[in-house]
This record gives sequence, structure tokens and C-alpha cells, in this order.
Amino acid sequence: MKPVGEPRSCLNVRRESHATGVAFFYVSNVRPFIRISWERSLASLVDTDHPDPAYVERVTESVLQRAARPVLASLSDELANEPVCLILTDAKGVVLDRGGGDSTLLSALDTVHLAPGFRYGEQDVGTNGIGTALEMGAPILIDGGEHYTGNLRQFSCAGALINHPVTGALLGVIDITTEAANTNPLLMSFAKLAARRIQERILEEANELDGALLGGYYAACRHSGGPVIAVAEKIFMMNALAQQHFDATDQAALIDQTREAVGRVNPCTLVADLPSGITARLAYQPTFVGTALAGGIIQIKEQHAPRNLPAPRRPPALPGIAGASAVWRHVTQELVDAVTKSEWVVLQGEPGAGTSTLIAAAHQHCASAHHLTLLDAEAVGDDLVDLARAELSEGSDLVVRHAHLLTDDQLAELAVLFQEIQGASAVRDPWVALTTREDDLNDDDSRLHLLHFFPRTVSVPPLRHHLEDVPALVRLLLNRAGAPELILSKAAMNQLMRLPWTGNVTHLKETLAMLVRTRRSGVVDVADLPPECRSTTRRSLSRLEVLERDAVVEALTTHGGDKVAASESLGMSRATIYRKIRDYGIIT
Repeated sequence: MKPVGEPRSCLNVRRESHATGVAFFYVSNVRPFIRISWERSLASLVDTDHPDPAYVERVTESVLQRAARPVLASLSDELANEPVCLILTDAKGVVLDRGGGDSTLLSALDTVHLAPGFRYGEQDVGTNGIGTALEMGAPILIDGGEHYTGNLRQFSCAGALINHPVTGALLGVIDITTEAANTNPLLMSFAKLAARRIQERILEEANELDGALLGGYYAACRHSGGPVIAVAEKIFMMNALAQQHFDATDQAALIDQTREAVGRVNPCTLVADLPSGITARLAYQPTFVGTALAGGIIQIKEQHAPRNLPAPRRPPALPGIAGASAVWRHVTQELVDAVTKSEWVVLQGEPGAGTSTLIAAAHQHCASAHHLTLLDAEAVGDDLVDLARAELSEGSDLVVRHAHLLTDDQLAELAVLFQEIQGASAVRDPWVALTTREDDLNDDDSRLHLLHFFPRTVSVPPLRHHLEDVPALVRLLLNRAGAPELILSKAAMNQLMRLPWTGNVTHLKETLAMLVRTRRSGVVDVADLPPECRSTTRRSLSRLEVLERDAVVEALTTHGGDKVAASESLGMSRATIYRKIRDYGIIT
């Protein structure tokens, strides 16, 4: 006898109740994609009786939520007397909002945790209108008995995907859920209608945001009579006065500086020391449409005009260093000045940005006659202060790496040591530098006291802020890796310049080393790059997602870009591999 509520079909699929240990076998004419979905659910070890969807805490409001809110409110009004609930999720199946539905239906949904914050991916609760639509990459109606788990078979649901109307990126799902007894093919039509309305609202909001930013830009250009820049996540505008007033080198430095303003919701003022000698004051004012940030307007004022100034000094070419961008030249010149004047300095930067390499190169260029000792606070540990005292007493110059890891006792002991060094009468005081992460020495009094000995702080930019230096860095790193005859094609180099390089120069070095292990001469094209480099997603990936992305890239490479063959080799549907390609930004 078949259990009540089970599908009137049978498959060669084993579904086992975790509570009773009873295994059910079905073998008949269930829809093929439902069978495949059950198989995926079985492989994910979904509990067939009482699945437990994960709860995900969400803090920030998304573009999808803003656009969907008025649509859900309007449709909920239209369905006020109907036992139907509208459910909005993100691209991972996490429920963002819920509208409509009578109290009986809402109570039933609460019992299965189909509520805001809970994730309804197929791997969490098995076959359902949300998770299965995401897996298939297409809209779907799931009738009651087609659900994989017993406690969901009381419902029928239709899920339709919501894609960004401009970029095509998958944003989420709109799901229409009702009791199984009320199932109707019109649920699918209604879900598609809701998805279209949300996509139209997203486009309207995008146009409103762009229009507001453009309006603010034109108003600033009219009223300021000076250089004006407009910035947003994907927009950059510079008026003719800015282009006329600043040469190409200064413009590049301004662009580097404006990156710091993108996404800020409060007014701020940035100061940029330009290569020409001009000090520019950048006043940033955000632009909103309601509570949504459209971008910001930056008005530029010149603080020090370069009249009668000599031609600016170009920073020297430092040994083992590559980069000619305005922001990199500025940092290089600052450090060279500090070493030349024996001015103690703190270098701040992200891991892998090249702070230690830059210090060593500047010291070799400006003070090669003096020995330089590098002490790593992470590696040396408790002996650091004793070792520093011994090196300084010998007249060596000193770099303390990872100074943010120093204990309070070490900070106090170093302060005493530095006071002794600077107070002693000597022909030449040793030169000292610290390296640290951004602002990690500014969080308490003991660290601030140590900073009194260092009149200058230099911020080394992350690689993503001077991507124009990537070609020169690639050449330098390939030569060091023993592959001077290995060349990257223009397309491959452009691809490297699109990547975020979260590990900075060290990350680039490791990537090129991976490439050199298999090739040491010839021309490298995009298809020859490691899997990581063929994905342009900007979000941080989990370890599991990295493995999945690399598997998809390798399968596509093995099968010459044939997505059907690649999907079959990976055991996934064509819809799924297309979605993975889109989600990970894989270049095919």
C-alpha cells in the first residue's frame, strides 16, 4: 500500500524516511525533471519527513527587495481574499519577504519554516518551487505530491526566476504558494507576471537612480564653474573643465582617489596630492532617490596651484619593483623621501600588497651602504624587542613587520628602546620602519604612543586600486619565475586586469607560478589561464564554491567549450551549468 500523499508514480529512486527507516520506491510516469530533482534531493541527504532549512541573518536591503516591495504590496491587495501567499527569495533561496495569504495558510507555512530568513534551496528541503526553479534555471510548478518531503506535500507552489533586466544576473525567485487542494495552472502564469513586474520596477529604479545622479552632475557643473566628477558603482563622469585643467597623469590620480568615495552614504572630503604638484580637495556629496544611493557628486578645488613650480620629480625606478600608475608613483616617492631624510615611517597595507618589498627596494636605492634587518612580529614572538635592540645597537636599520601583532608589553618596551635611540648622541641614528594593516595601530593609547616616533605614515594601495600596473607586474614576476619567454596575449592580460586580486601582488605571483608549472614559453591565451582567472565574480567564494567553479571551468576546457558535454561529465543539467557559468562569471 502506498503512503497517503505520495505521488501516483514510481521511479527507480529510493526515498527513505529518516524517522521510520521505511524505504519507498516509485516507478511510473512522474515528470522527468521531478525525478531528477528527487535524485538530487536524495544525494543531498534531505530528510524526507521533517527537513530543517537553515536560517540566514540578513542585514542590508538589496535592490531586489526595494523593487519587489511595492509589487508584493499591490499583488497582495489583489489576492486579499484568496488562500495564496507570495514569497520572495534571493538567488540562494533565502526567503526575503512574504505577502498575502489568509491566517490558516500563513500558520501552515510557519510550521514548515517557509518564512523570512529561512533558506529553501533544494539541498535544504528537497524538491520545491523555489529551490528547484533555481536548480533548473527556469520557472516551475510543483504540485503537492511532487514535493520530496512529506511536510511540504500539503502545498502546491509555482516559482519564477527574477533576473536583472540590464545585466541578466539572477537575483532571486518569486514563489506563489497555496494549499495542494487549490492547485491551478494559473499559479505559474501569476508567478511569471509577478516576476515581470519586479523586473520592470528594478529597471525603473535603475533609471531613477541614474537620472538623479545625472541631474546632480549637471547641476554641479552649472553652479560650481569648476571641475566636477560623478561616481557610482558602474558610472564615472568627468566634465570638460576637469579634463582641461588636469593632464592625463593627474586625471589618473584623481580616478584612483575617487574609488574611495564610491558607495559612501555620508558627505566627505578627500585630499589628493597629484603628480604635477597640485594638491586637490575633493568634496563628495552623495545623491539619493528615497533611501537608495544613486552615487555621488565630487567637486574639485585646487589648494595649491603649481605656478612657477619646477617640474615635478619623477620617482626613481626601484630595484625589483614594477608599476608606473599615478598612485604607485606617489607612494614610491613618499617612501624614497622618508628613507633619504632618515625619517621613520609606518607603512599600512593589505596582506600581499608589497609593503616589505617596497621598503627593501627603497632602502637599497637610498641607503645601500647601511645594513637593513627585517624582524617579523609573527615569526619572532617574545624575542622581538631583544633582537631589535641588538640590531639597532650595531647600527643596522630596522623594519618590524606585522607591527599590529605586537603585545602591549612589546609596545611599551619598543617605545623605551626608540626613546633611547633617538635621545642618544650619534653621527647617524638608525632608520626604522613598521608595517601594519590599515589603521591597526590607531586603536588604543599604547599603540598611539609608539606612533609618536614615526612622523610619517604611507598607505600602500591594494592591487585592485592600480590595476593598470598589472602588465608590468606580470612581466617582472614571470621573469623571476624563470619564464622570460612566456607571453600573455592581450585578451589574457585584459582578463587579469578585470580580477579583484583579493590577495594583491602575492595572489598574482601565486597565480603566475601555477601557470609556469605547466608552461614556460609561448603565448598564453584566456583559455590557458588557471580556472580562478576565468571567473570575474567579485563576491567572496566559499571553499566549496571555489571547487565547484574550478570543476565547471575544467569541464568546459576539456570539452572545448561544449556546455552540453561539460554538464553531462559533471552530472548536472544544462540549465544548472548555464546558471553556474553566469553566477561565477566564467569566461567561455
